[in-house]
Amino acid sequence: MEIRSIVRKDKKTKNLAKRIKPGEIAVINHPDLDRIAAEMLVKSKPRLVINAGDSISGRYPNPGPGLLLEAGIPILDRVGEDCFAALPDGGEIAVKDSRIFYASRLLGEGRTLTGGLVEKMAEKGRQNLHLELENFVRNTLEYALREKDLLLRELPLPEIKTGIRGKQVLIIVRGENYREDLQTISSYIREMKPVLIGVDGGADALLESGLTPDIIAGDMDSVSDEALLSGAELVVHAYADGRAPGLERLRKLGLEGVVFPVPGTSEDIALLLAYEKKAALIVAVGTHTNMIDFLEKGRKGMASTFLVRLKVGSILVDARGVSMLYRNRIKTRDIILICLAALIPLLALFSLEHPGSNWLRLLWLRLRIILGL
Repeated sequence: MEIRSIVRKDKKTKNLAKRIKPGEIAVINHPDLDRIAAEMLVKSKPRLVINAGDSISGRYPNPGPGLLLEAGIPILDRVGEDCFAALPDGGEIAVKDSRIFYASRLLGEGRTLTGGLVEKMAEKGRQNLHLELENFVRNTLEYALREKDLLLRELPLPEIKTGIRGKQVLIIVRGENYREDLQTISSYIREMKPVLIGVDGGADALLESGLTPDIIAGDMDSVSDEALLSGAELVVHAYADGRAPGLERLRKLGLEGVVFPVPGTSEDIALLLAYEKKAALIVAVGTHTNMIDFLEKGRKGMASTFLVRLKVGSILVDARGVSMLYRNRIKTRDIILICLAALIPLLALFSLEHPGSNWLRLLWLRLRIILGL
């Protein structure tokens, strides 16, 4: 099989997904391709994905490659750093039988992933999880000692205009099933009108659902310009020493933001901001809650997430997966009852106009009993 198309490459998959066009070839350097990156690529509809590294190494069962294959997007990985560097961004290449050609010159060769191979490596990853868990716990304890101030000391909170004290806060992270979960709690959002905080790309999730974020918190590297220009307050995640690379992007857009210098992840600072600003309740959608999530984040230990959840747990409701627990489907029985209920006024009116129609009165009585009227 031969595939010929234009190359778009970037070491950061999330940046590449923003500029690649459908039908082009995505070239990435992303070992153990994670779910979120894969979902972004699927949405971009590339003709082929070429990965300099192992898309699935067997270290843990990362779901990214499986998602691409399910979407009909082939994967060629293990092409190496030299091939990645040689591939021309914007140039046309041809891929024949796992070999990559540019201007008739062989640039490199990789491994074509199949469904069977991905499943084999995923099974290997599942068998290795106990080793990863051991390393994870060790690293978590080490990082927890360094970051214990998240629990113990007063944090340098940024000054924000959005009122949070005494209100409910909804925090959106672009994690697994975030779209479905957000849709499932739409009635809660309409009724309670919580303060909406989008964590980086979570702000785009809110916009996709017809909602406007009140606050956007994070590194500002995976959120769209549209979201940043939506009028939300911007809280930039900074290193403990105050450096905040995300501020540069805001300044290029003519925007201002406040800095929140604490260790941890962007979703951690969103939770801490809501908690320290005295929110009555925090509802989180799409946050990272299990071992696969933490391994996909790539940060050793993820101790900050544990420490933050220990701190905010008394007012935190995690809505992740709620769409799997409850699906709002209309049953046939409900449709029949609705139709019968709609007939009740007509039947009642008809019976009043025809006093001799005792059977209608009896039917009306039976319907009232059945429907509990």
